[in-house]
Amino acid sequence: MKKPVPKIYRTTNWSSYNRALINRGNISIWFDPKSQWYAQSQGKQGRNQTYSDTAIQCCLMIKSLFRLSLRMVTGFVQSLIKLCGLDWTAPDYSTLCRRQKHIDIVINYQKSSDGLHLLVDSTGLKFLGEGEWKRKKHGSEYRRQWRKLHIAIDAKTFQIRAVQLSTNNVGDSQVLGDLLDQIPPDERIDSVYTDGAYDTRRCRQLIADRNAHAVIPPRKNVKPWKDKRASSIERNALLDTVKRLGRTIWKKWSGYHRRSLVETKMHCIKLLGDKLIARSFPSLVNEIHARMAVLNKFTELGRPHTQVAP
Repeated sequence: MKKPVPKIYRTTNWSSYNRALINRGNISIWFDPKSQWYAQSQGKQGRNQTYSDTAIQCCLMIKSLFRLSLRMVTGFVQSLIKLCGLDWTAPDYSTLCRRQKHIDIVINYQKSSDGLHLLVDSTGLKFLGEGEWKRKKHGSEYRRQWRKLHIAIDAKTFQIRAVQLSTNNVGDSQVLGDLLDQIPPDERIDSVYTDGAYDTRRCRQLIADRNAHAVIPPRKNVKPWKDKRASSIERNALLDTVKRLGRTIWKKWSGYHRRSLVETKMHCIKLLGDKLIARSFPSLVNEIHARMAVLNKFTELGRPHTQVAP
């Protein structure tokens, strides 16, 4: 049997996508003069907040984008405000540090109108310990700690629709329910693509509860489930199909290879930094959410459309 010839993909909208790549470096997209930079009065006792959540989120997004410390963010944002000709002031680093723990980062996305195809994956991000060179030179270090990032993206728009941060001892299958809960109930989910780590009864039932189709490869040397749930019957039929046709044919027939898109998105996340800076867990969560907001903003500016070359 001959090895299949790899397909060659061509970008069909290179002109518009090229402009989108250029606009990703345009600082004017971060400062809209019409935005509410200062916080409005809440009509309550006590001192009102000086800066709005929009201003704090903007600063945190710039911090993630350029990998700046909190003190550097204050000077950087103030210089950008001056270049834009605005009469605003930048939040100081103490304000950013305090507000980062409690702010709700808004992650904009394009809502699906014809059914959502979710691609799910997870990865580890280091937040404590030395770099890889010291580990290779002197061996592992007990202080190295990691946090686990779980995301779900829309296969059509490439935008991140759900994100969850957990400790490294939390399994992938334990977080799937939290990711699905972040999708509005009125938005239809057609399918959920995951790897074999999610091949559990609980995960398949959670997907079935959303009336979605689970595209999960069975793990090796598994046995059929004996219960009579619809999700278990579907999984047993999939197991027979894989045994008869093989995994390669099943992946091509089911479109499982589109899950590589979420792995590419993980690479984009780590381009913004493979290490977390904050120390408290709420600040870590908002640090990750700021990165997600940046990536969705980039995707909103434009994305490539590809097709198989003849």
